[in-house]
Amino acid sequence: MARIEGVDLPRNKPVWVALQYLYGVGRTAALRVIQAVGIEQKTRVFQLTDHEIARIREVLQQQLRVEGELRKQVAMNIKRLIDLGTYRGLRHRRGLPVRGQRTHTNARTRKGPRRSTAAKVKR
Repeated sequence: MARIEGVDLPRNKPVWVALQYLYGVGRTAALRVIQAVGIEQKTRVFQLTDHEIARIREVLQQQLRVEGELRKQVAMNIKRLIDLGTYRGLRHRRGLPVRGQRTHTNARTRKGPRRSTAAKVKR
């Protein structure tokens, strides 16, 4: 089983698909990595040699910021916005949408489940 950056890659998938299991690696980046290493797109993870896996690790470390390092950078960027007191930082702090989406309705992903209002008294 190929293990890169602490993530086990699925054995039966093509390498370019399996690389997308890494945080920060999308389709374009995965295709660039296998092209730099010289692996065919149809090659599956279980067919890789140890040398090819090592080469993939090297290319990832040289060209991309992935997994823990990228998560740390994103968290630091958000923390910087919060510390500066920017509008975006305030939205992060309050757990509301940051990019201008409407919040009167929707926004349930950021706001969480609905909180019920006090039951109305019948008269």
